[in-house]
Order: sequence, then C-alpha cells, then structure tokens
Amino acid sequence: MGPPALAAALALLATLSAAPAPAQQAPSAAALPFATLEVTPVTARREQIWDGVVEAVHEATMSAQTAGRVLELPYDVNDYVPKGALILRLTDVEQQAAVHQAEAAYEEARANFSRIETLFSHGTASKAAFDAARARRDTAQAALRTAQQQLDYTAVMAPYAGYVTKRFVQVGEEVQPGQPLITGISLDALRVSVRIPQTAAAAIRRYATADILLDGTGARRVAATKVVVFPYADPETHSFTVRLELPQRDLGLFPGETVKCAFEIGEATRLLIPVSALVQRSEVSGVYVVQGREVALRQLRLGHRLDDKVEVLAGLSAGELIAADPVAAVTYAAEARAKSQP
Repeated sequence: MGPPALAAALALLATLSAAPAPAQQAPSAAALPFATLEVTPVTARREQIWDGVVEAVHEATMSAQTAGRVLELPYDVNDYVPKGALILRLTDVEQQAAVHQAEAAYEEARANFSRIETLFSHGTASKAAFDAARARRDTAQAALRTAQQQLDYTAVMAPYAGYVTKRFVQVGEEVQPGQPLITGISLDALRVSVRIPQTAAAAIRRYATADILLDGTGARRVAATKVVVFPYADPETHSFTVRLELPQRDLGLFPGETVKCAFEIGEATRLLIPVSALVQRSEVSGVYVVQGREVALRQLRLGHRLDDKVEVLAGLSAGELIAADPVAAVTYAAEARAKSQP
C-alpha cells in the first residue's frame, strides 16, 4: 500500500473510531490476522554521538631529492594514479655523467685492489697497502651507489595508488632538492578523527567501541576496527582527540567530510522496537498499539537507532502490544469496521 492509500486508510480509521462500537466482540490480539509484538525492556549499550572528520591514512607530499628540470608530469590534480606509476621525471644529464664517472673510478679502484690483494697474498705487499687499497675500493663503490641513487631520484614513482590533490611544479621548471613536487592521497585506508570532551574520555577508553553512522541516523553503521584515545588533551579546549580506524573496504566516505560517530559509554535498559513497525507521517513517528478491541495510532518520541531497531524514549510502556506490520494493522481495522456497518 503506497502513501496515498495509507493516508486514506488512516482517515477512514479515524472516522470510524468516532462511531459507536459494534455490538459483536472483536477478536483478541492472539486472533488478529497480523503479527503483534510485546514491548519488552532490554539491556543495550548506552551511546553518545559526536561529529568526526574523515582522514586519509596515506597522504604525502613528494619532494625533489635531486636537482633538475621537470621533463614529464603525466598526472594533474584529481587524476587517479596507480601504485608504482611515474608521476614526475626530471632531466638526468648531470646524474648520468656522475654515474659514468663513478663507474670508472670504481673499476679503477677495484682493479688496483685486486692487484694489491694478489701481492699481499704472496707477501710482496704490506698490510697497510692492502688496507688502503680496500678502503679506496669501498669508497669508490659507495660513491657509485650514491650516483646511481641520484639518477633514480630523477624518476618519481607513486608510493601507493591514489589521487593527486596538489601540483607544485610545471613541465620545464627547474627544481632543487627539498622542493615540493606533488601531493596525493589514497582512499584505500581511511580513519576518522573526533574531538570529545574530557568528561567522556574515561568511558571511551574503557569500552573502546564506536560505530560510524554512514547515513547519520544509525540505519547503516560500520564498526571501527580500533579506537585510539590520544594520551593528552588540548590545553585550550580541554578536549581529547580520538582516532577511529576503519575497515579497508568501500564505505562511500571521502577525506574531509564529516560523519557522526556513536561511542559506547555504558549500558542502559531501553525499549527497542523494530523500525519496520513505525509509521512515519511527515516529522511525526508512531506505531499502532493493540488494546483489546482497538487498534490505535500512537505518537512516539524516538532516540538512537541501532541497526534495524530504534529506541523509544516516550509513548510506549513495557508490556504493551504493537502491530508488527502497520499497513496490515490499519487495513484490517478499517475493513473490520466497514463490515460492521449496516
């Protein structure tokens, strides 16, 4: 039954409820052709909700490790970059020359050491000459590694898959070591940072349990894999920072946006009812209460939603019966009243 039909049925039920009750006995709740639920208090976790900010675990600015002119810059801001892809290339004329020079010096030092080693093994070279030749070879080898590393620095590779958020240089620009080149973030690993008052810090440390409300209401929740309360407070606001680590799967979240985070701070006795039993009329929520021969709509004040259930703060008492299917309840009541009319 769609909203127009439900509204019509509600109107009919309201009209018929004002009429005199029929002489015949209505069936008991147990005989009603729709399921009913008894409202029963349950022990559930008590929560407090604060807003948090989504952050990328991997966010880095790549800086130049060698000097050169920007030769290639394949990706622009907002482009997706695979892990290991080339994100910037510098000219390498000086670095190539340095490698060739270091290779020649190393080959000379290695050959000299080999010759001195042979002489030393035959007793015709001193231990001091042997040690000096070995030191020159090792020094030349280290210089070759440094030159090769400087050459490698002319090609900057993506350390992880992600998106470019900033570009600090352009093709043709000269850069120096330490100069920022490009910034990127990964969406594969996210976390949420939340500021909480110091009065709540002890309980949050104790229970270390929190859910991120993906839709803001609690209908779609994801549990944080880890809750970390920073061991110090902000001296100005006296608030603590809490970091919630998220599972590595697509949650539809993006760095920089705000989300509501529900923290467990204890336990409480609550009245919980299925969300499917609710009737929503504009901003008003209610349920159909079964009382003997009557089925009446009653307005509720609701609290937090926990998966497929919602907390009732006011409007129901323990032991009362409600219709599990509100559409079936109003339809049955309207039809029963219509049949009783002459």
